[in-house]
Amino acid sequence: MLEGVRKIKAWQLADQLAIEVYRVTKGFPREEIYGLTSQMRRSAVSVPANIVEGSLRKNLKEYAQFLYVAMGSLGELEYYIHLAKELGYLSEEQHKILDPLREEAGKTLYGLIRWIEEQMNKGKKTKSDLA
Repeated sequence: MLEGVRKIKAWQLADQLAIEVYRVTKGFPREEIYGLTSQMRRSAVSVPANIVEGSLRKNLKEYAQFLYVAMGSLGELEYYIHLAKELGYLSEEQHKILDPLREEAGKTLYGLIRWIEEQMNKGKKTKSDLA
């Protein structure tokens, strides 16, 4: 199932971002395990998971909906990264890794959304119409 989605650049970046979020949140204060740590991890994992789920849909409109959910999770993660930095939970070095990766993932995901929407505007409704 993941073989096909692994070729999608937006998924690759989102997967890398989720892994980095798990790495950096290991060092967060113990009292944040059910707070910021959990929220950051959930939003980070939601991005590649929604890309996968959407890619498995036959209908392009459904695919786009899942991609928008992924984009929303990425926006949520952007705030959590900012908050963690302001609270001193992220070092400058960690922030310089996470934030550009999040930004690149967002741009790539937005490009995928635009491409899917262009295909729908051309009258294509299913993934089989793309062939």
